[in-house]
Amino acid sequence: MTINLNGRTRLYPLLGDPIIYARSPDWLSKHMAKRGMNCISLPMEVPEGKLKVAMDGLAVTGNVDGLSLTMPHKITGVDYCATLSEVSRMLGVVSAIRRNKDGSWHGHTTDGDAFVKAQIDRGAKVEGAKVLVLGAGGAGSAVVISMLENGAGEVAVYDLDRNRAQRIVDLLKDKAGDRVRVAETNDPTGFDIVSNATSMGMADDDPIPIDPDKLDASMFVGDVVAGHGETKIIKAAKAAGCRTADGDDMVVAVLDVMCDFLEEAWT
Repeated sequence: MTINLNGRTRLYPLLGDPIIYARSPDWLSKHMAKRGMNCISLPMEVPEGKLKVAMDGLAVTGNVDGLSLTMPHKITGVDYCATLSEVSRMLGVVSAIRRNKDGSWHGHTTDGDAFVKAQIDRGAKVEGAKVLVLGAGGAGSAVVISMLENGAGEVAVYDLDRNRAQRIVDLLKDKAGDRVRVAETNDPTGFDIVSNATSMGMADDDPIPIDPDKLDASMFVGDVVAGHGETKIIKAAKAAGCRTADGDDMVVAVLDVMCDFLEEAWT
């Protein structure tokens, strides 16, 4: 597959800070070319507090069809979207943005869909599974929703801030009922799938977000942390005989999710 840049090439930048660990622009550009899309993604280092400047410029750049957001812009990015998907509206976060027909922005969060796709692609059986999700921030909440949408039998949410975990459980109670609950501890015992949706693993001295001695080979362990090599939780899971999907697997999975999201605007 060859990426051909020309005057008709559509741009899909990634905005974040830090951006030096980002691998998705290269992967997404190649994947777009493979799908026959004349588009490229490129990294843009936009510091916290400067998103408005960047968004104002991109809004008047006619060949920018959309963009993706990473830390620290997933929450503030909502302010620039005229319309939002149901998930983004519920959570107050966006990770992918595309043009509406009137030129305004439509926001969605792809984190949950991409994470769960990565688990399934690597062999996880989500249907009917008991799932422990560690972290109830933007990514974690999206993972909870996607796990439920993909048929998980039970999703327990653990966060050091119990109120944060309770918030996503309360938001989903009407739809999911007893299938979603707050986990009182981070003990993975008895769960089929353990999903780390915290940032633990981005720094070398980060602790493992669970007790690794409580992992067993029947569990599937996933991690959202990408671009930092094999994280401690993934190493521990492999040592315990677990099947795994790491953050780089999620980045691969998000390629189709992102492309589908963009192409929806053209059909």
